[in-house]
Amino acid sequence: MKWRKLRSSRNVEDRRGRSSGGRRLLGGGLGSVVLILVAMYFGVDPAVIGTLLDPGASQSSEQSAPTAPEQLTDEKSQFIAAVLGDTETTWHAVFDSGGGSYEEPRLVLFSDSVRSACGFAQAAMGPFYCPADRKVYLDLSFFDDLGQRYGAPGDFAQAYVIAHEVGHHVQTLLGISAQVQAQGRGRSEAEINALSVRQELQADCFAGIWAHSAEQKRALLEDGDLEEGLSAASAVGDDRLQKRSQGYIVPESFTHGTSQQRMDWFRRGFDSGRVEDCDTFSNAG
Repeated sequence: MKWRKLRSSRNVEDRRGRSSGGRRLLGGGLGSVVLILVAMYFGVDPAVIGTLLDPGASQSSEQSAPTAPEQLTDEKSQFIAAVLGDTETTWHAVFDSGGGSYEEPRLVLFSDSVRSACGFAQAAMGPFYCPADRKVYLDLSFFDDLGQRYGAPGDFAQAYVIAHEVGHHVQTLLGISAQVQAQGRGRSEAEINALSVRQELQADCFAGIWAHSAEQKRALLEDGDLEEGLSAASAVGDDRLQKRSQGYIVPESFTHGTSQQRMDWFRRGFDSGRVEDCDTFSNAG
């Protein structure tokens, strides 16, 4: 991916190396480990797990100013800032074309654990978006796991992850997330999971819209990049993660979609570049 000459976002908060100020999780015992594994393998919202571990965490989040791009001196953080900046370029254009205005999210880099407005979370839960403070949270060690443990290496695989989380921010701005939450009230667990799958697949499709713009308007993709993105989408499919963790799959517990679904919807967004073609709620595919 040709990212080095991109404009760097000014919306990165570098909290690496700071104490999260969180409580000792359930005494540091087995309970916290089990909850983290549940979140990691079954797609449980980190906000829910975080609140269970630290009930007071949802009431507040750490406040800090963005880090100036010139202060991001390591290559990993520079890459993050460049990709985030390019998603801003894409979504400003999309919102402008529809007569709207895009509100840029913050992206928080952290190490090990973090306090957000959605709760206290640990790195093992993976990247997440918190609608309460409209921030994406990312521990860069996840990218090592993505390549080494899940077989999806490469910078474009990492960019897909960022674009997917930004996709959740777009859903918040469009009111989709609030609609999903409202539709889930009073529903069974299986019905709520099915709604979650549709929401996650749409975020994959929105990530594809960013990739479409990056390729068609700025020629950022290199040979093999699209395949890296598709590989990353496949690596985090519910069926693949469940098979890896427990040896069998439970479709009614899916919250993010199968590997094939995630690849298909990312590819649909990439091929189309249009928000209206990402209606996973009419057809999850």
